[in-house]
Amino acid sequence: MVKYDTQPDHLSSTFSALADPTRREILLYLVSGEATVKELAEPFNMSLPGISKHLKVLEKAGLIERGKEAQWRPCKIRPEGLKEASGWLDHYRHFWEESLDRLDAYLMELQGKKKDPKK
Repeated sequence: MVKYDTQPDHLSSTFSALADPTRREILLYLVSGEATVKELAEPFNMSLPGISKHLKVLEKAGLIERGKEAQWRPCKIRPEGLKEASGWLDHYRHFWEESLDRLDAYLMELQGKKKDPKK
């Protein structure tokens, strides 16, 4: 019997963080630069504690980092946090591209046989 580790791995934490549309929007917002919790809460019409919960999930997944400058806590995106997820997705993208290429070739072959009435 296969035994599975019940501890979440980094990739699972990343995908779990990205599963929420608000967190994806936060990352999109942070692509343009650092922002405070208050600045991040504004476009979402969300309370500071509410946005802070999302930021904690993103930080735990390694997708953002939060600085400490007196009372100002700027958040910024950590692009390297997406590297493992990107690599995992690239593997499957390659698989699907090859599968679709084979399907395309097969369909072209079928169309060629259908168009030639002598065959």
